[in-house]
Parts: sequence; structure tokens; C-alpha cells
Amino acid sequence: MITHIPPSILNSLLLSKRRAKGHIQSYRYGTQFDQSFSGPLSFSHLPYFRCLENEAADFDIAVLGLPFDTAVTYRPGARFGPFAIRSGSRRQREGRGYTLSWANNPFELGHKIIDCGDVPISPFDNALAVDQMEVAYSTLLARKVARGDGVHPMTSLIAKDGQEHPRIVSLGGDHTIVLPILRSLHKVYGPISVIHFDAHLDTWAVYPGQTTDQSRVTHGTFFYLAQEEGLLSNNSVHGGIRCKLTGVEDLDNDDTVGFQVISTDDIDDLGIPAIIRKIRNRIGDSPVYLSLDIDVIDPGLAPATGTPEAGGWTTRELKRIIRGLAGLNFVGADIVEVAPAYDNAEITGIAAADFVHDFLSLLLSKEPPQRPGHHGRGNVAL
Repeated sequence: MITHIPPSILNSLLLSKRRAKGHIQSYRYGTQFDQSFSGPLSFSHLPYFRCLENEAADFDIAVLGLPFDTAVTYRPGARFGPFAIRSGSRRQREGRGYTLSWANNPFELGHKIIDCGDVPISPFDNALAVDQMEVAYSTLLARKVARGDGVHPMTSLIAKDGQEHPRIVSLGGDHTIVLPILRSLHKVYGPISVIHFDAHLDTWAVYPGQTTDQSRVTHGTFFYLAQEEGLLSNNSVHGGIRCKLTGVEDLDNDDTVGFQVISTDDIDDLGIPAIIRKIRNRIGDSPVYLSLDIDVIDPGLAPATGTPEAGGWTTRELKRIIRGLAGLNFVGADIVEVAPAYDNAEITGIAAADFVHDFLSLLLSKEPPQRPGHHGRGNVAL
């Protein structure tokens, strides 16, 4: 009785069978497969669908590109962010997704994760662009989850319609993309709390002289506008703030918008565990959205961004904070402001892709991970 077929023989048998059915032409080296550096580009080699025109494309989590950057106040280029992040993810895939830090592989937890491509966005008309993003996000948010029987829901959170909705991980694009996203989420869940990792507050009032509806919306005013529209809960939190301000009045305004500030220096003064506790206590059981501006990371580690600020957190520090937030009622996440024209050896794109991988585990985890200790010596927190 044959109990094991060598891979080379098995591959030849499968190849012969496929040739007989006319599926492929003869190729002496076996099947054509995509390596980490080859093939069509999707995030982590996920199945790729044009979801907006394919109503049959169902999912539990979708990766969605929002290539918009015409509301920036300094360096442009984040419209190329989705491409750079996908490119940075090429060494991640279903068969190579397990991490020691999460002690799981998010692609093997029973949920359907796909790449929905990019939203077509006008680079000429910001009002139109914002509407295009809201319509696209709302369209995908309305899809039924694809999760099979016996697979746990992503959270215990139920939307206003009594249903579970899929989660979307958005690739920016400048930070303005969060305004149409919050509008879409508010329709489904009501007011949203935000965990916002950034060097900047992004709660500034409309800039002087910007009197048209279109000019009011920028990557520095979108939270202020979201609060005006009633989209936000009053228990949001910033992490990593270190930008220069007009004065203390900026902080007063920030408080009015509903944010608590965790500064860059707090990671030294309080430590990572205390920051995690502070965020979790602030958010509670509210529906919460995670927004990560890559400029929260020190520009020595992530230079490819439009408004860099010296003295930021390290990639490792922020990854550990994110792991400590697992179990909150996340309704979505994004990473924004990756502008690859300013990158060096793809280090920003690779870091951003790694954060997105963390987001997938975050959305699918019930609690912060307890990873196996080294050499079987018990568990190590976070």
C-alpha cells in the first residue's frame, strides 16, 4: 500500500491530468505559480475582485484602495500609497502569514479576506472625489458577510439594522479619506469612536479664507467637520502627537471635538502597557475605528509621507500598542499618507503593509495575544 507520493511524482500526475483536460499546455517545470516578487499585484497575494462592479464578490474583510491626495497642505503623492502598500506586502501570503507576536495567521482563521482593488476617484474635483469614496465604502459595507457556519463573528457588535456587516481595511490616500468613511460607518453604527495614531491632531477648524464647501475639507480639518456632522462619539483618542501648534487653543478645540491626547513622549514617561490601558479605558465598548497616519512613525523609519515630523514612535512600539487593543469593537481601519516618491528602499511601504497585516489579526482577535514563550517556557504577553 502506497502511503506517500513524492511531490515530484504528484506534480507530474496533476500536470498530466490538467493537460488531458486542455487546461494548460505542456510545461516541463510544473505549474505556473506566483512568487513573492512576481504575478499580479494584490495585497498579500489575496484574491482580487473589482468588488464595486461585481455584486457576487462577498467577503468578511476587504482591503480597499482610496488613491486620493488632493486635499493636502504640504507634499502630495499619497495617491500612490495603495500601490506602494500592496507592493510592500509581496512577501506576505496565506501560506506565510503566521507571526510570533499574534500567534496566528489571519488568513487561516476561517474568514474570507479579499482585495477589492481601488475606488475610481477624481483628481480634479474634491467634492466629487469625497462623494465617490462615500458611495463606494457604503456599497461594500452593505454586503453580507461571507463567513461560514461555525466561524465566530468578528465582534459581538451589532449594527443599527441588527445585522453583522463586513469590515474594510482602507489604504490611503491622504487622511481626508476618513471623512467619507465615517459618514458611511455612521449610517450603519451611529456615532463612532476613533483611535487615531498620527503626529498631527487633524481636528483643526476650517482654515481662514477657505469659504467654499470644497476648500473646507482637508487632511487637517476632517475630524472637525466629522464632529460638526455628529459622526463622532465624545471618547476618541490620539496617539503619537508631536506636531507644532498655533497654541493651547488648538488643544481646547481638540477637546471640543472629543479627543484625548497621548503624546509621543508618553511612551517614555508612561510606557506601552499604560498607553494601552489608557486607550482601552477611553474607548470602552463603543464601536471604534482605527486610523493610522504613517507619519506617527519617526521619519528615519518611515520617510515616505507628506508632512514628516521628527521624534516619532518606532514601528515596533506602535505594533505592540496595536496588539494590546485586540478585543475592542473595531468596525474598520485604515493606513494613510504613504507617499512612495519620498521612500528609500521601500521601507515605508513595507512597514505600512506590515501594519495592515496587524489590522487583519486585530479585527479577528477576541483579546490581546498570548504568544508561546521561547523554548516552550510558557506564554509571553503581547
